Amino acid sequence: MSNLLVRILGWRATLHHGDPLVWDRWRWLAKRLRETHHDERLLDVGCGTGAFTIGTAKLGYKTLGLSWDERNQRVAAERARISRAPTATFVICDVRTLDEQRHLAGQFDVVICTENIEHIIDDFRLMRALAGCLKPGGRLFLTSPNMRRKPFSSMDYGPFPDFEDGRHVRRGYNQAMLSELCADAGLLVEEIGYISGPVSVLGAYIMHHVQRVNRGLAWLAVLPLRPFPPLVDWWLGPLLGAAPFSITLEAVKPRRPTSTVTALARQSEAA
Repeated sequence: MSNLLVRILGWRATLHHGDPLVWDRWRWLAKRLRETHHDERLLDVGCGTGAFTIGTAKLGYKTLGLSWDERNQRVAAERARISRAPTATFVICDVRTLDEQRHLAGQFDVVICTENIEHIIDDFRLMRALAGCLKPGGRLFLTSPNMRRKPFSSMDYGPFPDFEDGRHVRRGYNQAMLSELCADAGLLVEEIGYISGPVSVLGAYIMHHVQRVNRGLAWLAVLPLRPFPPLVDWWLGPLLGAAPFSITLEAVKPRRPTSTVTALARQSEAA
């Protein structure tokens, strides 16, 4: 059924297979990744079933999606074929050992990593690996749960596991934590922000709980809410005093390695 929707509606159907938070992340990315015709390369770390890998390929990027899940990679490759996105490719890779993939070092103009780092215990290692895949001047786009959000699943209250089994290993991140990760990886923080307000979170809450009974029923239950996040979340969240679900990061790899220490020092002083 999911691939049937892709055949009928195109690759954008993949943005609405899951909860509304996925669409929020894509809209955030799409505002920052303009169409390109310069053979720019993009790496999607933890790509799931490939929605963002395919979407950015449609923008002109030569994209590579990484995931440890063989089934997800098969689904992603089939959806790329259906969507006529030949520059979207997929490889099985455990992102915890991304730094061991030497052939990826310094190869990408853009790296994206959405809602993955909170599953990884050694987040400093992962951030250094993400930075290592970038060319000088390349950009990293990352999202993760906002530490200040109100959790909607019991696993987000803790206690968090000290091993990786697919659950979150920490509640989320704040600005200071992301800045610390960037400083350790030699990245310059361009912007830290927030996405996903109350309506998106409500949709995610409904889908999370109803899909335990039936995934199709959960999708139908959330369907009426999907048009509303772009229209109301930007003002309803502040009105209700509700913390956004995700924190976002845009960071840049310095063009000149010799300038890294000075730039990071200035960044720290400004903070």
